[in-house]
Amino acid sequence: MIIGAHAIIFTADAEGVRSFLRDTLGLSSVDAGGGWPIFGLPPAELAVHPTEGEPHDELYLMTDDVYATVAELEAKGVKFTRSIRDVGWGLLTAFELPDGRELGLYEPKHPRPPGPAASL
Repeated sequence: MIIGAHAIIFTADAEGVRSFLRDTLGLSSVDAGGGWPIFGLPPAELAVHPTEGEPHDELYLMTDDVYATVAELEAKGVKFTRSIRDVGWGLLTAFELPDGRELGLYEPKHPRPPGPAASL
């Protein structure tokens, strides 16, 4: 039975990214043992897209108001690497993580699936 999804960010700056997730994004966490935090995330979605290029995976955080979220994060010193643009399925932007990589953020315009299924 599928109960959720677990995403991992592999980085050379684990402490910086962990601090960013905790202090800047305000994500709660639990100690998984030995001081390893596991951060809680809001409900998730999974999409599968065709590609003619190299297969890859992407991670985006979602918001219900991208303009307000960008303003809030910029006030906390977050650097945005892409301006907000309408990509059809949502309003998309991205910001820089402490390790220099970017993480996508978008406001979906597509229908959202219902909450967790009773059983999968």
